[in-house]
Amino acid sequence: MSIPETYEVYAIRYGHKSDRIRGENFINTDDHASLMPIDYSLWAIRNENRTIVVDTGFDHNEAGQRGRKLERLPREGLDMIGINSDQVENVIITHLHYDHAGTLDDFPAARFHLQEREMQYATGRHMCTAHMSEPYTADHVCNMVRAVFDRRVQFHDGSREIAPGIEVHHVGGHSMGVQIVRVMTKRGWVVLAGDASHFYENFETGSPFIIAYSVAEMLDGFNKLYELAESPAHIIPGHDPLVSKRYPHANQQCGDVVVRLDETPIASA
Repeated sequence: MSIPETYEVYAIRYGHKSDRIRGENFINTDDHASLMPIDYSLWAIRNENRTIVVDTGFDHNEAGQRGRKLERLPREGLDMIGINSDQVENVIITHLHYDHAGTLDDFPAARFHLQEREMQYATGRHMCTAHMSEPYTADHVCNMVRAVFDRRVQFHDGSREIAPGIEVHHVGGHSMGVQIVRVMTKRGWVVLAGDASHFYENFETGSPFIIAYSVAEMLDGFNKLYELAESPAHIIPGHDPLVSKRYPHANQQCGDVVVRLDETPIASA
């Protein structure tokens, strides 16, 4: 491993679903029908040497088909902090679900970093069942397959350093090949949990999300988040609206659409 560099890390919200309920977010919950909204985000990691994007979100067509509110295209969210998606050279795809691997065409210069198990899962026998295939969009998966044949996919098997101070770690659980991203910042190691933990409540209470390839792997993944992060306050869930309340805005123009995860949290709730 090389000497870690330090990065700025941004969470960029591009979509929202306000009418989601707790029963759609947890396998077991005593309060099934209460509202529990969900945010859709991508992430950007940058310093003076490089910029790496994590996930590529979905577009207007996907939002309409799945009943989500698209507030802005993922590339438009990146534009808000001066990142041109056309010029991004490396994109980490945490997994191939519809809300993490759409809009690949908006990143024409990028190499995509993906766990090999995720491609195996998304193109294999598990997709023959509606329950397993529902979170995937065939066109997104096919676009990633085309990227493979264009020599634009770097497959990983487990843990790998992507750049000094940026690592991916396979956790599985939510899907066969879900990976998390560990980043060195000025406040220490921050872990972007992605869908290894949708909400703070998932990993804080050990409550699995309702969509799971393996509940056992998901629970083990919660432990890995704690192992890899500097502290519990350095774990960033993938879909929790609380993230935009707990971290400072990237700038005045962005408001809570883009927040700085390398900064100290400003609130606990």
